[in-house]
Amino acid sequence: MTSKKTSWAQLRVGLLAIAGFLLLASLIFYITSSNNMFETRSRIYAYLETTGGLLKNAPVRLNGVLVGKVEDITLSSDNRANRAIRLTLEIADHMLPLIPSDSTVMVGAENLLGAKLVAIKKGKSATPISKNGELPSGFTPELEDIQKQASQTIAVLQNILIKAEGIVGQVEAGKGTIGKLLVDEELYRRFLSILKDVENVSAALNSNKGTMGRLLNDDALYHDVRKTLTRMDQIVADIQSGQGTAGKLLKDDSVYTEAKASISELRRMLADVNAGKGTAGKLLKDEALANQLSATLTKVDRILDRVNKGEGTLGQLLVNPSLYENLDGTAVEMKGLMKDFRANPKKFLRIKLALF
Repeated sequence: MTSKKTSWAQLRVGLLAIAGFLLLASLIFYITSSNNMFETRSRIYAYLETTGGLLKNAPVRLNGVLVGKVEDITLSSDNRANRAIRLTLEIADHMLPLIPSDSTVMVGAENLLGAKLVAIKKGKSATPISKNGELPSGFTPELEDIQKQASQTIAVLQNILIKAEGIVGQVEAGKGTIGKLLVDEELYRRFLSILKDVENVSAALNSNKGTMGRLLNDDALYHDVRKTLTRMDQIVADIQSGQGTAGKLLKDDSVYTEAKASISELRRMLADVNAGKGTAGKLLKDEALANQLSATLTKVDRILDRVNKGEGTLGQLLVNPSLYENLDGTAVEMKGLMKDFRANPKKFLRIKLALF
């Protein structure tokens, strides 16, 4: 009886150990495996020109979302382009309706460490991929192309670093504006002087000194400016209401009518002038009057020419000094005679009566 109880206890311990081991194995498999043990999967296929370092069990992503894994990678007997490698992909059944049949497959990078994955770019077709179906391959950049692009990028970066190093060297040597700011003490002192001047200007603006300072801080000046603006607003309001000369010019229809009539009259006057009417029109249009005026000007020019030559009385007055002196002497004598006449008029107004 005791041996039976011992055997039964050992059996239970063994069963419990086996159950715990199975549970532990299941947990380890569930944690370490990307597959869901309760999820059904189906196979689809894809062909590529090269694997690009792709390995089995690599993840399969649809536009970045995990949908399965790579089950197998084999060489294909198909010699057509982009069909050298055959990929067998395990895709979760509930994800198959989300993969259009025209989706493309390519090899991409899982992370910066170089791990690869299969990237499915979702297509536009309304028909989803079927089980054991085939997806077309997309463009997968070759490792050599990637390395070539990386080499070009590194070369550009090296060139930029060399130029930056040269600039830093010039700055450290005190060349250029930045270098002088860092090395030249005189420029540094000037910069400090400018900063002090700016501080003084700021202090003056913050005080009531100067025009700008008073504008910023003096309340009385602020109120004066407000009053001026108020008056300006009042003037504008008066003009808009038609008051004053400017207001009437803007609002009074009679002023507009008069101005329009004046303009019409001016146009008529200009039309008359252009038509040769009136004195101004004749001056512009009448050839006879123009010829007469030209002849008169010619005569005046001849007279002036004779005067300049000393001909005639006016000419002699201009060019003959003796005649000028005689006239001047006569004028002096007449002046003396008039002076004597004013002093003693009886001397010149004597009346003599005689009887025969």
